[in-house]
Amino acid sequence: MKSLTYVILLFLVTACNAQSNRTAVTETQTNIQTNTEVKFNVLTEAEQRVILNKGTEYPGTSEFTDSEQKGTYVCKQCNQPLYTSDTKFNSHCGWPSFDDEIDGAVTRLRDADGRRTEIVCSNCQGHLGHVFEGEMMTPKNTRHCVNGISLNFVEGGEELPALIPNEPMDLTGMDTATFGAGCFWCVEVLFEKLKGVHYVESGYAGGKIKNPTYKMVCQGNTGSVEVAQIVFDPKIITYEKLVDILLHVHDPTTLNQQGADKGTQYRSVVFYHNDDQKAIAQRVMQRVDASDLWSDPIVTAIEPINNYSTAEQYHQNYYNLNKETNGYCNAVIGPKVAKFQLKYKNLIKE
Repeated sequence: MKSLTYVILLFLVTACNAQSNRTAVTETQTNIQTNTEVKFNVLTEAEQRVILNKGTEYPGTSEFTDSEQKGTYVCKQCNQPLYTSDTKFNSHCGWPSFDDEIDGAVTRLRDADGRRTEIVCSNCQGHLGHVFEGEMMTPKNTRHCVNGISLNFVEGGEELPALIPNEPMDLTGMDTATFGAGCFWCVEVLFEKLKGVHYVESGYAGGKIKNPTYKMVCQGNTGSVEVAQIVFDPKIITYEKLVDILLHVHDPTTLNQQGADKGTQYRSVVFYHNDDQKAIAQRVMQRVDASDLWSDPIVTAIEPINNYSTAEQYHQNYYNLNKETNGYCNAVIGPKVAKFQLKYKNLIKE
């Protein structure tokens, strides 16, 4: 009997699980918009793992799983009302279950595994779980299998919290830099710490096709490079300074390689957005190359930006979200972050 229970539980975990890591998730996922930033409710690391990185909480751990209280379930990240208690039922799957959503509140997407249907908040795109049909559990024949950690509950009769709309912040006066310097996890976490840097996004650029998946890039046939796209305020930090920092924080003398990461997707490159950036990058590179910083010649390419696209959501802010559990973050990125903060302590955000 215990064996049968274990098998059933394992099946349910597999059915509802949507955790992603650097090698497991390969299909296209919902992307955040380039050069935008939104402000929602502050999330704990556990909440970020599920809501932002499409993880799954352990079954039976949510206080909402068996709750029969009357009220409304709202998105933890943006407060959008998602489900009412009238549509909630006990599916005995280990997660809160609903057979219908509030109209327009939930968006359905093809999951990364290509088989299941993911559900996200239609306002902030926060991960909720998965939806299943044909199980004959309710007259509607639908089960929204939702992570309780993605929800807040408002009792009936109480005022709902104000919705935080998904609106981009005003980026007037900002400029954009795009750098390839090995694994984008490493580059993103460094530049986002600098004063004047408003936002950093992991993405792909320079390839033969638009919107490649991570799997396609890793195969090395697209010509795409893992890049960090940096939105910054030139009144606080200049493009010239960013290029100079780039040439100090990675090895620009190794072709198609940074440490153990080998392949054209890791090549060193500055993708310029206009002629001024091209001229600045050339000038800074000549100056650094003529110094005694590196014993070998710099091989960093300077190319016009081409076929840029945002990387999958689970790559965004990867180090900060995974530094406690990911060995690569601890062994490779962590020491770089510590060294960077010490070297550029006068430029680091407070």
